[in-house]
Amino acid sequence: MKKLLMGMLTSVLLVGVLAACGTSEKEGSTGNGAGNGEKKVLKMGTSADYPPFEFIETAKSDEIQGFDVDLAKAIGKKLGYEIQVQDIDFNGLVPALENGQVDLVLSGMTPTAERKKTVDFSDTYYTAKHMIVTNKDSKIETPEDLKGKTVGVQLASIQDGLATDFVKKDHINMKIEKRNRIPELVQEMNAGRFDAAIIEDTVAKGYLDDNKELAGHVIESGAEDAGSAIAFQKGSELTEKFNAELKKMQENGELEKLVVKWFGDGETK
Repeated sequence: MKKLLMGMLTSVLLVGVLAACGTSEKEGSTGNGAGNGEKKVLKMGTSADYPPFEFIETAKSDEIQGFDVDLAKAIGKKLGYEIQVQDIDFNGLVPALENGQVDLVLSGMTPTAERKKTVDFSDTYYTAKHMIVTNKDSKIETPEDLKGKTVGVQLASIQDGLATDFVKKDHINMKIEKRNRIPELVQEMNAGRFDAAIIEDTVAKGYLDDNKELAGHVIESGAEDAGSAIAFQKGSELTEKFNAELKKMQENGELEKLVVKWFGDGETK
């Protein structure tokens, strides 16, 4: 009888342990946003050097914040996803998406024809212009003024391509220098190694506020506006889902509220 009772007790305990293990695995499972438990996680890639889209206020915390982060988390919440943000150099974002390191990219990224070859994009959620940033006494205001100058751009950015077009298509003979992060461009200008940099106007304004010796001039012609969209893996079902929620936010004013919060003018450009 004792052996029978011990055998029954062991069986009950074994079933309980297996059930507990199964529950733990189920609740903790994630990957490509397709967790089997209640908690679904999406990994978002961004280059956190692009205020107010994404940045880190190092004096306060290591948390990545900004317009793109708020937008991703707002849509993620509506769809039942937790958004985990990873800081990656801008030129590494598309490769990170392609190899599955992240599920989506929000980083003020423009959906160019070249990028569309390897990743899918949502509808555009914000549009800005390009700006030439230079020292106030440089007398550089237009692309033509960049002839013979050393001009900085962020590697793999839309401004990188724009500067190349100025050289090849418009025959503006200038030296293009590329850096991974926007602050590096500003540092190079402050050190006198760059004559100018081409940066998105919304982002440039923040650096101009902090660097009173610099001036900015919007490029009015010869360049398409820089539209920002969310990037996904080719064929991802997330593209359609995020587009649907993005459209709702545009219609009900939620997107406008985020614009006001981070850009302050209450108008998308």
